[in-house]
Amino acid sequence: MKKFTAVSDVENLQEIIKKALQIKENPLSETEKGKGKTIGLVFLNSSLRTRLSSQIAAQNLGLNVLTLNAAQEAWNLEFADGAIMNGDTVEHIKDAIEVLNQYCDIIAVRCFAGMKSKEDDVNESILSQFEKHAKVPVISLESATRHPLQSLADCITITEHWTEERKPKVVLTWAPHIKPIAQAVGNSFAEWMQEMEVDFVIANPQGYDLDKNFTKDIKVIHNQEEALKDADFVYVKNWSSFDEYAAMPEVKDSWMLTNEKLSVTNNAKVMHCLPVRRNVELSDEVMDGENSIIYQQAKNRIFSAQAVFSEILDGLDSK
Repeated sequence: MKKFTAVSDVENLQEIIKKALQIKENPLSETEKGKGKTIGLVFLNSSLRTRLSSQIAAQNLGLNVLTLNAAQEAWNLEFADGAIMNGDTVEHIKDAIEVLNQYCDIIAVRCFAGMKSKEDDVNESILSQFEKHAKVPVISLESATRHPLQSLADCITITEHWTEERKPKVVLTWAPHIKPIAQAVGNSFAEWMQEMEVDFVIANPQGYDLDKNFTKDIKVIHNQEEALKDADFVYVKNWSSFDEYAAMPEVKDSWMLTNEKLSVTNNAKVMHCLPVRRNVELSDEVMDGENSIIYQQAKNRIFSAQAVFSEILDGLDSK
């Protein structure tokens, strides 16, 4: 693996899921693999699971870990090409990346959507700079349009909780929120589910359809109860409008997930990437109920990261 920013960077999804589950059985099986190599974790945005799981995964592989909270601890960064830097920005992103090239064997970056310019976000204005200027493998820790390490953890979680021979029905359902949220998790989950052996459906209100570049021909249902019927897994997530970019069109019906709504499912397991707004996106009874596998999903973030880091290290060794 040369980089990891989308499912297209994975040669064989089932093989990397299998590898992650093997790592979960013995997380310290490759403690010498990263010896003498350094991974730089660059955070332009807040993080809990991504930061900690990435650090644990890297340490399990023997990697030296550098963590930079770039939005708080680094110089103010300039991202525009040809900028005349006579304002608040102190260091250009391409200079910062060139320095990271000197210090790191792998660069992993977290850079959310700005939610102001649709063009900038769709074109990955920040992640693309890392891909352009980095001379070492780049890993996305979530970008403007995707969250691939989360999506891999989701695939791992579904795989280990499904034992029947038939395809499971997986529903990604929109949930309410108090502010506009980017589409990255929804986009990414939709992409990855298309590579899994599942029957996949998206449920969201009118005005909240995701970008067709990610959902392709996936069935989208605007009635939550209809979509949830006979579901085996229900993934709860909010996102703002894509068409009316970053807007929050009015939704009159209740879309918060409750046990009553789960009654039409096939005793579905409930997933969420966290953090979650309790009693806004889903109820306490669901979050704390026996059908919730949200914390197991969070734990699998370690093994998704470790499997990817291991594959990236194999790519370095093959040079």
